[in-house]
Amino acid sequence: MGSVTGAVLKTLLLLSTQNWNRVEAGNSYDCDDPLVSALPQASFSSSSELSSSHGPGFARLNRRDGAGGWSPLVSNKYQWLQIDLGERMEVTAVATQGGYGSSNWVTSYLLMFSDSGWNWKQYRQEDSIWGFSGNANADSVVYYRLQPSIKARFLRFLPLEWNPKGRIGMRIEVFGCAYRSEVVDLDGKSSLLYRFDQKSLSPIKDIISLKFKTMQSDGILLHREGPNGDHITLQLRRGRLFLLINSGEAKLPTTSTLVNLTLGSLLDDQHWHSVLIQRLGKQVNFTVDEHRHHFHAQGEFNFVNLDYEGNVSFSCSQPQSMPVTFLSSRSYLALPDFSGEEEVSATFQFRTWNKAGLLLFSELQLVSGSILLFLSDGKLKLNLYQPGKLPSDITAGVGLNDGQWHSVSLSAKKNHLSVAVDGQLASAAPPLGPEQIYSDGTYYFGGCPDKSFGSKCKSPLGGFQGCMRLISIGGRVVDLISVQQGSLGNFSDLQIDSCGISDRCSPNYCEHGGECSQSWSAFHCNCTNTGYRGATCHNSIYEQSCEAYKHRGNTSGFYYIDSDGSGPLEPFLLYCNMTETTWTIIQHNGSDLTRVRNTNPENPYAGFFEYVASMEQLQATINRAEHCEQEFTYYCKKSRLVNKQDGTPLSWWVGRTNETQTYWGGSSPDLQKCTCGLEGNCIDSQYYCNCDADRNEWTNDTGLLSYKEHLPVTKIVITDTGRLHSEAAYKLGPLLCRGDRSFWNSASFDTEASYLHFPTFHGELSADVSFFFKTTASSGVFLENLGITDFIRIELRSPTVVTFSFDVGNGPFEISVQSPTHFNDNQWHHVRIERNMKEASLQVDQLTRKTQPAPADGHVLLQLNSQLFVGGTATRQRGFLGCIRSLQLNGMTLDLEERAQVTPEVQPGCRGHCSSYGKLCRNGGICRERPIGFFCDCTFSAYTGPFCSNEISAYFGSGSSVIYNFQENYLLSKNSSSHAASFHGDKKLSREMIKFSFRTTRTPSLLLFVSSFYKEYLSVIIAKNGDLQIRYKLNRYQEPDVVNFDFKNMADGQLHHVVINREEGVVFIEIDNNTRRQVHLSSGTEFSAVKSLVLGRILEHSDVDQETALAGAQGFTGCLSAVQLSHVAPLKAALHPSHPDPVTVTGHVTESSCVAQPGTDATSRERTHLFADHSGTIDDKEPLANAIKSDSAVIGGLIAVVIFILLCITAIAVRIYQQKRLYKRSEAKRSENVDSAEAVLKSELTIQNAVSENQKEYFF
Repeated sequence: MGSVTGAVLKTLLLLSTQNWNRVEAGNSYDCDDPLVSALPQASFSSSSELSSSHGPGFARLNRRDGAGGWSPLVSNKYQWLQIDLGERMEVTAVATQGGYGSSNWVTSYLLMFSDSGWNWKQYRQEDSIWGFSGNANADSVVYYRLQPSIKARFLRFLPLEWNPKGRIGMRIEVFGCAYRSEVVDLDGKSSLLYRFDQKSLSPIKDIISLKFKTMQSDGILLHREGPNGDHITLQLRRGRLFLLINSGEAKLPTTSTLVNLTLGSLLDDQHWHSVLIQRLGKQVNFTVDEHRHHFHAQGEFNFVNLDYEGNVSFSCSQPQSMPVTFLSSRSYLALPDFSGEEEVSATFQFRTWNKAGLLLFSELQLVSGSILLFLSDGKLKLNLYQPGKLPSDITAGVGLNDGQWHSVSLSAKKNHLSVAVDGQLASAAPPLGPEQIYSDGTYYFGGCPDKSFGSKCKSPLGGFQGCMRLISIGGRVVDLISVQQGSLGNFSDLQIDSCGISDRCSPNYCEHGGECSQSWSAFHCNCTNTGYRGATCHNSIYEQSCEAYKHRGNTSGFYYIDSDGSGPLEPFLLYCNMTETTWTIIQHNGSDLTRVRNTNPENPYAGFFEYVASMEQLQATINRAEHCEQEFTYYCKKSRLVNKQDGTPLSWWVGRTNETQTYWGGSSPDLQKCTCGLEGNCIDSQYYCNCDADRNEWTNDTGLLSYKEHLPVTKIVITDTGRLHSEAAYKLGPLLCRGDRSFWNSASFDTEASYLHFPTFHGELSADVSFFFKTTASSGVFLENLGITDFIRIELRSPTVVTFSFDVGNGPFEISVQSPTHFNDNQWHHVRIERNMKEASLQVDQLTRKTQPAPADGHVLLQLNSQLFVGGTATRQRGFLGCIRSLQLNGMTLDLEERAQVTPEVQPGCRGHCSSYGKLCRNGGICRERPIGFFCDCTFSAYTGPFCSNEISAYFGSGSSVIYNFQENYLLSKNSSSHAASFHGDKKLSREMIKFSFRTTRTPSLLLFVSSFYKEYLSVIIAKNGDLQIRYKLNRYQEPDVVNFDFKNMADGQLHHVVINREEGVVFIEIDNNTRRQVHLSSGTEFSAVKSLVLGRILEHSDVDQETALAGAQGFTGCLSAVQLSHVAPLKAALHPSHPDPVTVTGHVTESSCVAQPGTDATSRERTHLFADHSGTIDDKEPLANAIKSDSAVIGGLIAVVIFILLCITAIAVRIYQQKRLYKRSEAKRSENVDSAEAVLKSELTIQNAVSENQKEYFF
């Protein structure tokens, strides 16, 4: 056992080991007997008493003996009342009264407990509440149930506040029961041994429970080794408890066989701490005090039969160590130097979380100076200050603000000064001179008294907050009880005989991997690189869906999605395709075509698909979506999906439910068919899938899997490729999901008395609520949830004020956001509230976020028990009138529409989105309402895309042109409502707006030409010298008006923007958003009978001026973008025709991007669009794979050309098949970078197609 127990903890243990139901030693049933009333007088003690009739023995509840209760001599916060219960008891409740018939009562107090009457520990509620609320009068009883209960012999009540018109007065009672357990004392070298009795082992359930207390920060409490190398260790390291489990199932430990968990902190405080390890099968609960961690473990562990070796005592020793707590920066302890030695000498131990603070100050005699010992940035610094000399510093230690005990020894003998930290001697200061060093007689620990006391003590970095113990001066230990009784030294704001340090980072309330740091009074969360923000890293910085990104105005691209918002799931990267419908695209590792051979039911093939997100993340994304799908293509040659004899599946796939699925693309789960079976066009009508025809030629079954509950596909199994010439291939597309059900989920509230109700909101430690609202009402409650005293409420307090009200036990608080504009404008407004351990906050739209810090050491648990009311209150008053949308609580969406369908006076859904989101439609796009959401109608815009923000650009080659004929358009649409009819000659065009952008290096160039049937025209040209000219001729009998811009050469290869706006005879022109000019036309005010609009070269003869004719003959070579004449977009009509338009394209005009700089890849924009087209990735192999699964005009045309050439050269029609085979082989050799499996399969499919025309529909 030496290797195991060499570091066994020097500790006291209460041990209990069971296989079944008993959890811990001690009683926990019917434990509420009064414990004080029967105690003798000697069991009561106090810090002082006002008189013999106010003694502590008169402090029994409801008794009127003596003066009717205990009162101290002086009423201050250093008084206490103590009860000795005689033995360790379990205390479950306390009750208090004031002094009978008096003005003496306590309004708040602390409760402390101890096993020995020394080293007291404060009882805390909710891990943070130190104080109890007391009485409001002398005789009423205030009762508190203690959860968790206290196991201790001594209790001490410390009054904090009392009736200001009286003094401290208390009567008390405590309730509980006897608590007995076996105790063992270990000295650090001894151990207890468990020996196994195989008959008593339980393979199902084990429980290990124990309690321990120690002053040592490191040591092993428990270790067990099994026969297979498995072991479990419970070890204390730096005051924290580690549970290490190795299942022993692997020769080399791996992350799957090792478990290393940490719980608890500051466990070396010489107080009892409980440990509970519960195993049920592979599930394990690890609990330290009130904090629990659940995990899944491998292997088993059992403990039976007790033995011991070494110096083991079955009694409880009580090490005497009296700590003192420096509660605030104003705390100090002043002690005299009673050593009488001719030296300065002090030793002590301290622990703190603060980086800075004074530890010790002493003035020096003879040398005339002072010694300061202080913490700075977690390091210990010793500063010797002498007037007229530079300060002398010694620095020692690092990271001393880690909450651990650290020892300090200061020594100044003769003229040498030194300091040691944790036994390590720092470099000594240089000799101070011939003078001997003497203290002036007073040592100040932790801080300095107020200047009014006449002390010369100084603390440059503020006072110390933390604990000290084992203080000695000149080798003599300081008696802190004498200090407490006032007979030694002086002090302020101390808590003697107790270390009140608490670890505010254990448990860690920083969420989502936030890093916790702390000071004495607060903790801080560092959320860097977590993807979350806020005081506790609770709020995700990412949206929950592509739909939400889209309605922030984002375009297609990669985005991080956090599907459950502030929930436990991490964000992940995916592609959002922002078309009119928003598509979410999630890739996996199986997008390439995979061929399968030589399988049978005994030797199946299994292909697995791994996605860029976890299954939990995928499930959350799918659940939010309106629709999801995956395209699955199964190629087969003598490879069946189903055995036609008995109907057993030969191939199947598995989704996220881990269930076998035998339906294929296009079929619903119940039909068990393929697409061809649903459409009735399978190659063999006897079967519902093409592959089941079992033909010795390639065919396929392709379709969309769209049953959300089964997606995504995670596995495919193929078993029928073991026969001669039998083969299969498959390809799975990315997971595609569209829409967001939660984003548009809404309800309309018709009356103030209407509301929706949901289950109680559970956000005890951390809560967030977010929603959209729109209304015309001036006030109303959005949401309310009540508890016994706790509550939360969000309301529209007035047309300009939204208020968040709450109470978590510290009294009601309110946070309000006031807007300079009204919220009741019938537009959507977004509200988000958050409440956590550190603060509460409210944000509305983009207005400044308002916060309310949580009170220090206040209640933290939000305890609600009523239903959650949405749109109203439990009293049916002050209800909300309007719409609430996308209501989420801690990242989970409440289904308002489902509940509204069964609730009177509440309607599901809400219309009128364009009033809020219409501004997203740009460049002339028109917002159109939908039952769910809206869309931007880009019909009359020169742009396209979900928000009409994608410009349509084209590259014009030499001699090319685009001609839009208005007259023909009129003849086609004169009986319709088309706006183009307004350009007919029957109408006088008195105004037009023209916008476009261009890039070119050629002069002269014709950018735009508008003609009429009356020889009137408008031309925009670049003259031979590079000037931009706009020529208006609105009267055929006059010369054109010419507006010339000669400030720069416009044929410089840069992108230029032109805006021309004419109102009758006044033309406003803007170039490149900065050069503006206004001119008055002399040639006329109206455009009559507009004929056509020409971009590029003018093909027909026109009666125009010489400059326009020259430019028109030259045409335009370069890029034109976003061309619009009022409501006509000629480039869009030419490149993206939505209906028959009178557009003629001549020459080389191809869609391109004018934004790209010269020298960039001209096809980059096209790649982006392909990339966004439900792919999310770019793969040079993709076109080849596509050729297998669908038509390919390019490959088909290429094959046709090759066949034609071969026929012409060889004139042997009967050899077509051989020639194609030879051609495809040469093609495969040339495509070295193409996956060989795809190339061979493509070749075979091509050959098969040449022989069998009826296969065209599948491959060409």
